[in-house]
Amino acid sequence: MRLRNVLITSTALVTSLLLTSCGAGPDAASRTIVRVTDGAETSITTDGSDLKVRNLLLVELSDGSGTGVLVGSIINSADKEDALLGIAVNGVNALYSGQSIMVKNSVIQFEGASSNAKAIIPGMNVAAGKETVVSLFFAKAGLVKVNAIVRDQRDTYAGITA
Repeated sequence: MRLRNVLITSTALVTSLLLTSCGAGPDAASRTIVRVTDGAETSITTDGSDLKVRNLLLVELSDGSGTGVLVGSIINSADKEDALLGIAVNGVNALYSGQSIMVKNSVIQFEGASSNAKAIIPGMNVAAGKETVVSLFFAKAGLVKVNAIVRDQRDTYAGITA
């Protein structure tokens, strides 16, 4: 009787583990879902460049001026140095300050606790919830255009200022 109880319990345990595990593996489609509120991402791997743009988005300031502030990161993984020469949104040049030279494994971080750069776009005039083209100009990688979403200045982005 005891052996039968152990066998039934073991069978139930193994069956429950098999039925609840994911058979799609580590590359399951449900693991790669990107929400529409996530920042834009791209990689630039031309002419020896290896730049990664991560979580790039714009925050529209709530003061009614139509000003935007860039949020996100740019990482240089290439052996050779590159430089961020400028940023534009809808043909409006950003007021840029901070780190621009990117040596291997360096990061330009816009906003946040570890930020080392700031890009303000006066008169961007793109409403929150819309997408717009952000143009990044690099010395070696050239022009890179990214479609970025514009977020409003609340919740996670409430502390973003010009």
